[in-house]
Amino acid sequence: MERIGDGSSADISHPSTTEFGGEVPSVSSNLFLDHVGEVVLNLNSDGLSWKPVGTTHNDMSECTCLGIKLTSKVETKIKFSNIYAVELINGGLVHKAVLPNSGGCLLGRGSKMYRFVVHGVQRSKTNCSLWVLATCTFGHTDLQTCQVWINRINDSINKEVGRPKNLLIFVNPLSGKGKGRRTWETVAPIFSRAKVKTKVTVTDRAGHAFDVMASITDEELNSYNGVVVVGGDGFFNEILNGLLSSRHKAPYPPAPTDFVHLAENNNNVYDANDTIPETPLQNERDPLLESSGPSRPGFSTCRTEGRSCNTACADQDSIFPFPNENFSLGIIPAGSTDAIVICTTGARDPVTSALDIVLGKRVCLDIAQVVIWRKTSSSRGAPSVRYAASFAGYGFFGDVIKESENYRWMGPIRYDFAGTKVFLEHRSYEAEIKFLEAKTENENQIHEKDIQRSWTRSLWNPPKKSRRLACCVNCSVCSGSIKSICTPSEGPIKTDDTSEALRWLQSKGRFLSVGAAVISCRNERAPDGLVADAHLADGFLHLVLIKECPRALYLWHLTQVARKGGEPLNFKFVEHHKTKAFMFTSIGDTSVWNLDGELFEAHQLSAQVFQGLISLFAVGPGV
Repeated sequence: MERIGDGSSADISHPSTTEFGGEVPSVSSNLFLDHVGEVVLNLNSDGLSWKPVGTTHNDMSECTCLGIKLTSKVETKIKFSNIYAVELINGGLVHKAVLPNSGGCLLGRGSKMYRFVVHGVQRSKTNCSLWVLATCTFGHTDLQTCQVWINRINDSINKEVGRPKNLLIFVNPLSGKGKGRRTWETVAPIFSRAKVKTKVTVTDRAGHAFDVMASITDEELNSYNGVVVVGGDGFFNEILNGLLSSRHKAPYPPAPTDFVHLAENNNNVYDANDTIPETPLQNERDPLLESSGPSRPGFSTCRTEGRSCNTACADQDSIFPFPNENFSLGIIPAGSTDAIVICTTGARDPVTSALDIVLGKRVCLDIAQVVIWRKTSSSRGAPSVRYAASFAGYGFFGDVIKESENYRWMGPIRYDFAGTKVFLEHRSYEAEIKFLEAKTENENQIHEKDIQRSWTRSLWNPPKKSRRLACCVNCSVCSGSIKSICTPSEGPIKTDDTSEALRWLQSKGRFLSVGAAVISCRNERAPDGLVADAHLADGFLHLVLIKECPRALYLWHLTQVARKGGEPLNFKFVEHHKTKAFMFTSIGDTSVWNLDGELFEAHQLSAQVFQGLISLFAVGPGV
């Protein structure tokens, strides 16, 4: 309806269009909005806006649409970036207007209208990390007018960059308490409504998803915009390893046996418990990381213009290049812990994750490459490679996961039961860890002198609050180090960066646990994570070494992990180091490694981190 000067109305069959200085035309029509009445709907360059018609200055009724209060003073709007679908629905009545004098009865009671629904999202008022589904239903007596609006809105949202059109979906029906299939059925309508094509595979055995991802051809994989996992962290790890096992071409990190060569030729190897003297920045690439040991078949260790060659020399023209800025991974949480989802979206909510995916929200994520040189002290053979997106843990964390496998019938509570049992056993393991520590000038980096003071602080003094710079949406630490999504990594060391001073450290003794966190690893049991100021894409691992200590002190440490605002790293028996690479050798009795919830044995391993190696469908934590 189009308003006439005398207050009456006239039918219009097409929206009116106005051009402003060569910009996207502004489209305007009088339509009827469900529960509101007649509104003037406008389409401009960045979204839709509407204003009720016929309200007076004193009309302050709190009717809402898309969570926005509608009054005569405020023009409501929604950006195209927050609209994921628009569709024509069956004709019917527009519900009675809530605003007084809104013109909702201009067409007369009982008049049938053609209607279309705008599907959008908004932030929850109680939890700003959650997306909430929101809809607005507009109506008009002319079908063509509704269709014109649908076409205009679709044209605009189709211009949004990065939204996926075709996705490969893997559903783990056994995730969590067997809720994987139900979780997918809950969010599947969102993908259908957004016109995202999906090829769904429901796995029927362990390793099924890995086999599919490892064997899928590059031509087929290139036809998808990404892979979405409906499951937990362990299932995501399976998909990640299937994707990277044959496509990520990079030199190995150094083997622990290479450390002897380093010690003989360098003077910057120190015990982590000794005072560390200042050393000048190395002008050349560290020789330990320069030599990567035996290479995988088809992999290259060559370097070009100071960069590592991240593609196989025999396969420079790969059909599916990796990293690939047009290909992302996604997670819809259905697991027992879902730490990766919580760290990347701020919420453990399947609807929020599904909306992040269809809207094309993306963040970069560091990935750790773990090379297992020997499974046992006497084993030989070619090394094997694993990848981790969140955490690699040995000792306590490995024992808990291993023990929990015996109680899968208990569901997620098995972790509490297994954790209590392992804690009471209080096992420690002798090991040797060498790691490359890089001191940076970033605000969130703890100075070495502060670390030394924390080690000598009395155990019984209350922990001192440390300064934290947690990762968040548009994080300055991550965005400052990554210029674009998934830029190819140059390897774990950049010695030409004058803000870094490199030195090798080693720590040897008995440890309750050895952990390497890629991200903060926030979850419901650890609200701040294992390392509160770990970032998604800063190019660092956080190495946390828990030395043998009395059971009561270890319990104190664990309670700090479980407490919001706790300080689990401020103990004498805890070592915390930011590193780009480390090597591990077990001595005597061994534990198992927990890699994103997946178990494996390793007597000797080494690891390095690749900065921003993958793109993940997520908006970022801390919104």
